[in-house]
Amino acid sequence: KELHGLDIQVGTFVEALETGAVLCSHANHVTRTAAEFARACPAVARHLRLPTAGVTCNLAAQPGTFQARDNVSNFIQWCRKEMDIQDVLMFETEDLVLRKNEKNFVLCLLELARRAARFGVRAPTLVQMEEEIEEELRQEMDLPPADTPLPRPPRKPRDLHNLDQMVRRGMEIPGSGPKKNVQFPMIKISEGKYRVGGSDTLIFVRILREHIMVRVGGGWDTLEHYLDKHDPCRCTS
Repeated sequence: KELHGLDIQVGTFVEALETGAVLCSHANHVTRTAAEFARACPAVARHLRLPTAGVTCNLAAQPGTFQARDNVSNFIQWCRKEMDIQDVLMFETEDLVLRKNEKNFVLCLLELARRAARFGVRAPTLVQMEEEIEEELRQEMDLPPADTPLPRPPRKPRDLHNLDQMVRRGMEIPGSGPKKNVQFPMIKISEGKYRVGGSDTLIFVRILREHIMVRVGGGWDTLEHYLDKHDPCRCTS
């Protein structure tokens, strides 16, 4: 929406992209940004995998048509060849055109955003959150900082006090009021980091718009959904 000036909402996300026209335009935008980066930072660019070719596109394609499939197929081939995205993170043409697997489609867009962010394409908030947490882990392990060749857009300061309040409210068992959950405690270790369930499991928590998001391992989930899966009090209810 911000990169291309689109009128696109959560409910119309897949519908707005299903003809492949926006995807191909995005691929060409990423390729142009990579070329600009290579000219501005040639020394750093030599160490990155940069796309060098764009894609052809039928901007007038209608949903479900051969032209739409052709656009999406061109985008898929570009992701594989120019961005080196692995098959495990790719989707097939029918996954988008016929809505067979929207999850794989979204995973591919996120991986594309991660790779394009390395040479200056603005990344979604979710990817920026991942980078924040990975940088925190590098600092804890005394590792060198990751390469950040281009300055990133400024983000609003995190309201960590408000975050902790939201986590406490989220931990309340539905129908029981603000009682301390003794079966599945959530202990604050540092700002935005908690130990859960009486084990050594650590989770990182951030606010994404109005949602409390939890990162465990390599993915993100809402705090509510995470607790529904792991808190025994919620599981039994």
